[in-house]
Amino acid sequence: MSTSPVEASGHVELSETEFRNRLRELPPSAKLVAKVLETDQPLSQGQLADESLLPDRTVRYALNRLEESELVGSRYSFKDARKQVYYLNT
Repeated sequence: MSTSPVEASGHVELSETEFRNRLRELPPSAKLVAKVLETDQPLSQGQLADESLLPDRTVRYALNRLEESELVGSRYSFKDARKQVYYLNT
């Protein structure tokens, strides 16, 4: 079990090349959500749905796929601790 600061915080930094290679394998909805996060982050799931014009269910699926690939991280919102916000791991 490692206790490095990166792993302890759950935030993984990826190089641009590694990020693009992992993203290439994901569905179009995940690519769109990543593009929205590229222009404005952190965003909540609802904000991502509004910005991407995707249904909530599709945004949830995209975020799950992005998190599995370690392309997106999440934390609780400072404005509303009931919500999580998402950001890119680049």
